Amino acid sequence: MKYFLQSPEWESFQRSLGRTVHRRQGSGWSFLAIEEANPAGKVLYTPYGPLADNVDAFDAALAELVKLAQECGAVFVRLEPVDAGLGSDAAGLSAMRARGLEPAPANQQPELSWVIDLDQTDKEILADMKSANRNLYRNIHKKGVSFRQSTDPAEISILLEFLHQTATRNGFKPQSDEYLTAVAKSLMPAGAATLFIAELEGLPIGAALAYDSADTRVYAHAAVDPEHRKLSAGVPLLVGLILDAKAKGLSFVDLWGVAPADQPNHKWAGFTAFKKSFGGHQVAYLGTWDLPVNKIRYRLYHAARGARTVLRTGLGRVRSLTKNLRKRFS
Repeated sequence: MKYFLQSPEWESFQRSLGRTVHRRQGSGWSFLAIEEANPAGKVLYTPYGPLADNVDAFDAALAELVKLAQECGAVFVRLEPVDAGLGSDAAGLSAMRARGLEPAPANQQPELSWVIDLDQTDKEILADMKSANRNLYRNIHKKGVSFRQSTDPAEISILLEFLHQTATRNGFKPQSDEYLTAVAKSLMPAGAATLFIAELEGLPIGAALAYDSADTRVYAHAAVDPEHRKLSAGVPLLVGLILDAKAKGLSFVDLWGVAPADQPNHKWAGFTAFKKSFGGHQVAYLGTWDLPVNKIRYRLYHAARGARTVLRTGLGRVRSLTKNLRKRFS
């Protein structure tokens, strides 16, 4: 898979935001790294990178990242290896620690993703989905619903409106309008992002934004109009997005993050079931790791972060106790 967050298009987008980015490559490895601000100081972050053909190539990329971090004054490197031959099991975790890497406080990108292989016929792709999804895709036109694509950045407002409505209903915080508008302005005219729109009698009722790398389409952002949710337009919208990716010669559709199978109460459990209903398989990564370069400042950063966590936990317990006492004696 060609990871979009390591693509030239993502590099151009980061530059359009005014960020300093670096691209390096060598024998069997490459990476795009972005300079970011952090309470510790400057951080060098390589999302879903570095890319490496084998362990030796990964070590070479790691050495280059350390060198680059020293040159630009970064306190640590934050990385997410996806293709280094290290594996995603306990042996892979041990291999990371043996190289001086430490698990980041939280994963920046999903540790588990759900991927559909497109090296099969349309009929086979559809057969791998739940029958309800196939039936919706084949019959929703009877209800007056149609679908179209757009690479006009101005139409990102359609998706933004539905994201706001969904966020209000479900209580989550979407990425800002400014950020997604910047994404649209940078990526849509370049053909690296496409907006898929569902319409009922000519009026939008749902939208999904997808990013394309050399061989992979990423299902990035999607929402539907809650007033028409009984139509389930998001299902045929995604089916069309998948089949369009195959028609364009791509090899994979990455439906992005999913919850672990053994955590039914995970906050992502609902949309994980939705994604799995389209067929495909799980892909596991090693997660997000930090490689300290300025070790003293990194330790201070971790100590301060730990102290804040303890303080928040303590305050939370005090508030909970106070609330319970008020209920008891009121």
